[in-house]
Amino acid sequence: MTTLQHEIEGILSRFQYRPTRDQETAIRHLAAFGMSTKTNPLYLLRGYAGTGKTSLISAFVHYLRGNQRRFVLLAPTGRAAKVLAQYTGLKAYTIHRWIYRSVVRDDGRWNLVLSSNPLEQAVFIVDEASMIQDNRQEFSSGSLLDDLMQYVFSGKGNKLLLVGDSAQLPPVGLDMSPALDTGYLQTAFHLTAFSFEMREVMRQVQDSAILSLATLLRKKIEKQDANPPFFLWKHIGQDVQIVEDAYMLEDLMQTAFSGDENTGSIVITRSNKMANRYNEQIRSRIQMREREPEAGDRLMVVKNNYFWLPSDSAAGFIANGDMIQIVRVNHIEEMYGFRFAEAEIRLEDYPDEKELTVQLLLDTLETDGPDISAEEQRRFFDQVSLDYMSVPQRSKRLAAIKKDPYFNALHVKYAYAITCHKTQGGQWPVVFIDPGYLPDERINIEYLRWLYTAFTRATQKVYLLNFKPEFFE
Repeated sequence: MTTLQHEIEGILSRFQYRPTRDQETAIRHLAAFGMSTKTNPLYLLRGYAGTGKTSLISAFVHYLRGNQRRFVLLAPTGRAAKVLAQYTGLKAYTIHRWIYRSVVRDDGRWNLVLSSNPLEQAVFIVDEASMIQDNRQEFSSGSLLDDLMQYVFSGKGNKLLLVGDSAQLPPVGLDMSPALDTGYLQTAFHLTAFSFEMREVMRQVQDSAILSLATLLRKKIEKQDANPPFFLWKHIGQDVQIVEDAYMLEDLMQTAFSGDENTGSIVITRSNKMANRYNEQIRSRIQMREREPEAGDRLMVVKNNYFWLPSDSAAGFIANGDMIQIVRVNHIEEMYGFRFAEAEIRLEDYPDEKELTVQLLLDTLETDGPDISAEEQRRFFDQVSLDYMSVPQRSKRLAAIKKDPYFNALHVKYAYAITCHKTQGGQWPVVFIDPGYLPDERINIEYLRWLYTAFTRATQKVYLLNFKPEFFE
């Protein structure tokens, strides 16, 4: 019979480096968590950038695998699942793909229905938990967090490990990330919950200027101190550089975004309007593209779509935030007062998926909001409906509309520059950060969370654009 010490030693044996004190504490917790026989056990592991969460989870996962214990790796988005798979070397899935199945209702609408959980005595490990929404969407019971809890603990002896960074931005419209709040989780769900927060930065990453600056921001967030300065000049130079003028910026952009393989760089902005301007300049001045989308263009989906992928695909559906690349544009046309492109695409975060021929709604590319407005969406629906007025029964007419390829066009934006919320869960070697102009009264803790999240998207290089001089000590 295994003992707690045996479990601890087993996890430690999978470490490549000597663990920090915080990692040693978390290892003891994980060992006890793995042996727990309590009701609905949940372990919430919070950790800041550079504290070694990824090393810890990778060691724990490989210990479970080596002992033939069931586990499932999950993340809120395809990009986050891809990062989780990369650092563990094992298959990871989106939460949506694992716990839901898509069905067509009697009225023709697509809906996500919670699947039955066949697993027992399994550990469900969810990375980037700060991104998990707890508000009503198209999910069956009202929220993704509700459904995740119901799914996991419907299986006898199952356990849930949530991993995240509490300094990152919470979901849009929320002041905190509900999945990282132990008190909320215990109040809202019948759980045996325990949490721990890792703060100690690993020795191996202490020389990184990116992580040093992120740590300074994190400490300001912890103290609830949003007064400048935020950064030290000694960290500026190698990993982190200030872009001093337009000529320097154009040279850097040429290096980052020219050529066919340009998926290693991203510009992070405060608003969709600013992202649109960067995307326009990168496409026209750096890549020498025409106004219309072309083969090779990178796009981001901005609305969930259940139409184009088969139900047995690894992705399940094309989700808001998924990255795609155009392989070929077949033709562009105007229908229903909107513009469309029939294009062949591939899903960047699901390289094993076959190329798809889809309709792209081009009007979203230039809107200053996250998508076309609610009024425009209603007008679109009304225009499409006119083509189906010959179907007398309303439910059948609605079902026919829901199968229309134009009505199901992917809502997309160019993905060379995107807002910070859309980057969460992903990492890029090179990151340009432009916070834009913000009056002093709006430089608050939420703004520091924005900066922290933007910095921690980069693995090699950060370029700072339009940062105020008073931000630096």
